[in-house]
Amino acid sequence: MDHLSSVSPTVVSLTRYTKTEQAEILGEGADPFGVAETGLTWLPKEEHFGIRLDGRLVAHTGLLRLPMSIGGIETEAVGVGGVAVAPDVRGRGLARLVMAAALDHARTMGPRYGLLFCRQPLVPLYRRLGWRVLDQDVHVEQPEGPVIMPLRTMWTSLHGDAHWPAGAVRVLSFPM
Repeated sequence: MDHLSSVSPTVVSLTRYTKTEQAEILGEGADPFGVAETGLTWLPKEEHFGIRLDGRLVAHTGLLRLPMSIGGIETEAVGVGGVAVAPDVRGRGLARLVMAAALDHARTMGPRYGLLFCRQPLVPLYRRLGWRVLDQDVHVEQPEGPVIMPLRTMWTSLHGDAHWPAGAVRVLSFPM
């Protein structure tokens, strides 16, 4: 059995999460999430959760309340983004741990759904973490007006076993 250390890693609420903290996890690359080609403008997350090992930040998940319209009815979701695990510690369950803590907090924020956008190769990871693919176009705001989100949209219920409502989906802000 692979052990991280004699003590299980603990998720903490981060007081800040800037490019410096992101680089601590993912390095200094220009496009650490592989989404620059989309050309999208993104919102920063407002609440941040992380895991430190031996003092080094190695995992992160961020949250943001997101105004939406589903089937013409205005609502909110908790946007989940900036999910990152340092390459040298992947495969140890840290994504599951940091995501679970973030979602526990998201359940206290009110909205019924969590929403995230990801590249297709990450869909199996998020499915293992309990997320479901939303198999329809999702429009998001951009400086030039609404566009169809080119990444996969996934959702999870934050309260019980809610079902995603029918109807057109539009994020009424930049994506997170």
